Amino acid sequence: MGKKIIVITGSPRIKGNSNAMTEAFIKAAERKGHKVTRYDAANMTLGGCHACKRCYTTGKACIHDDDFNILAPCIEAADAVVFSMPVYWYSIPAQIKCVIDKFYAFMVAGRNVAGKQCALLSCCAEEDESALQGVRRPVEMMVDFLGWQLIGEVLVPGVEAVGDIRKTDALSRAEALADLF
Repeated sequence: MGKKIIVITGSPRIKGNSNAMTEAFIKAAERKGHKVTRYDAANMTLGGCHACKRCYTTGKACIHDDDFNILAPCIEAADAVVFSMPVYWYSIPAQIKCVIDKFYAFMVAGRNVAGKQCALLSCCAEEDESALQGVRRPVEMMVDFLGWQLIGEVLVPGVEAVGDIRKTDALSRAEALADLF
């Protein structure tokens, strides 16, 4: 039986390189029988965490009414979460960072989200693969803290222009990532 997989993207570039990896992964995962739901953080209304610690006190994950309240129950119900994002200025793009910061709500409210599988798709313009550490390391630490299992990643340096990703093996690697779920 397939798994419920949530894919959260962090790029506003619809035809961008990380989006191409996302689409390759989703198609492969759906062919394997998984139910995949995609959320594009760049197209959602999301604010940063206020650290008010009133998470779930109104029945919603966040008292500040934004689209994290749509995401939170989906994340809780998912078997796996896949993050897909480019590197922006050597770090996680703001479009997806708001989502990740609001994971704090699960901890404040004592919600058990442990046991999920997780994967990371990321790319950057820099040729040096170490530029991806600004995305990779925070995701690794978050996964460890949440009690999740990071089962795979596709990290691709040296892709800047739209379509550069197609000059690499990244799309086939993103498809192969679906085999790990």
